Amino acid sequence: QVIKVYSEDDTSRALEVPGDITARDVCQLLILKNHYIDDHSWTLFEQLTHSGLGRAIEDHELVMDIQSNWVMEEENKLYFRKNYAKYEFFKNPLNFFPDHMISFPSETDAAVRHSGILQMFLSSSTYPEIHGYLHAKEQGKKSWKKWFFLLRRSGLYFSTKGTSKEPRHLQFFCEFNNSDMYMSLTGRKISGAPTNYGFCFKPNKSGGTRDLKQLCADDEQSRTCWMTAIRLLKYGMQLYQNYVQPYQGRGGCSPLSVTPMRSISENSLVAMDFSGHRSRIIENPTEALSVAVEEGLAWRRRGCLRLNSHGSPVAVSSMGMSIHRSQSWFHHKITREEAQRLILQHGLVDGVFLVRDSQSNPKTFVLSLSHGLKIKHFQIVPLEDDGKLFYTLDDGHTRFTDLIQLVEFYQLNKGVLPCKLKHYCARIAF
Repeated sequence: QVIKVYSEDDTSRALEVPGDITARDVCQLLILKNHYIDDHSWTLFEQLTHSGLGRAIEDHELVMDIQSNWVMEEENKLYFRKNYAKYEFFKNPLNFFPDHMISFPSETDAAVRHSGILQMFLSSSTYPEIHGYLHAKEQGKKSWKKWFFLLRRSGLYFSTKGTSKEPRHLQFFCEFNNSDMYMSLTGRKISGAPTNYGFCFKPNKSGGTRDLKQLCADDEQSRTCWMTAIRLLKYGMQLYQNYVQPYQGRGGCSPLSVTPMRSISENSLVAMDFSGHRSRIIENPTEALSVAVEEGLAWRRRGCLRLNSHGSPVAVSSMGMSIHRSQSWFHHKITREEAQRLILQHGLVDGVFLVRDSQSNPKTFVLSLSHGLKIKHFQIVPLEDDGKLFYTLDDGHTRFTDLIQLVEFYQLNKGVLPCKLKHYCARIAF
């Protein structure tokens, strides 16, 4: 079989693959062919162009089964990109299930509720109940209604009487074995949803949008909670096996218990201070980090002079206004909404970021950053002092000669930001 896979910039690559190939196999194939680093975050996405829907395909799913559900005239696509949030709930489960949205069986004690929350989701005997308000689109109509929903092992229900959980007031909404869950990529444009946090269930072999079960949350946190819980309910232990599979080469160890291997040479390295008459070992880790940052900045300042093609020194400061444009994390003139969509596609994990031109002020830049399941925007302001141009995020308290220096600093220090810069959103090309 031949499949076509698209990258972030809409360049495509045709692959000849066997009929039983999984999404993870396709990712591994593309990683090898393009010489990318495998950090276990590469993911295959399905985008339904006509419906404005998309989803991250699970690693174990068969790609040919997915394509067999496509309608030819809809021009659906497979995308290859990073998704840092794919298995984040295995690392920080409490961030995904807020207390006001989850109920445990009455016999469960408080300690187990927090430490064993994932084991409860993956167990066949118990399953925490997820509950809260969602907007639901009425079948065959344009109107939306707000109901109190409950997620149980048997499926998704809504209450016809307030927040009542009595069986006589619960009405079945859908089950998940024969349908796939998608996120709305177009917000309110196509479906007329009351918020931008939409998701839906599309039956396999569906005839079109008329069969969609469309829902809409009030905020990103609740949408993430619902979608994560439904993934765990539908796939169970298969998700955990997908998560630990990259680590099975280390004797089948769980990533929760693996400690990174260090070489003998790394173990023998120490931080040194050579500023005084006699050198000394820096014992304090905080001081060692501070010295490392200062050394890096000093090296950058010394490196401001480069040789041109004729061997004469030329100041890089004249390039300061444009040197960042070659960086993978810089996205030229994209809007705030496009930046949010791009970060959302890469996963709402703390530290996912990009830098872009400001739409409101052409002289400034904006750092868009994911933190706490929200996307925040920070203005990078240029300052001129003694004829030199600097960039700052904190009203001039910390200054940088260019945007590359600024990003490198905040990758090591969170400073005024809510977290360090960790993963950048890049528009990769095949």
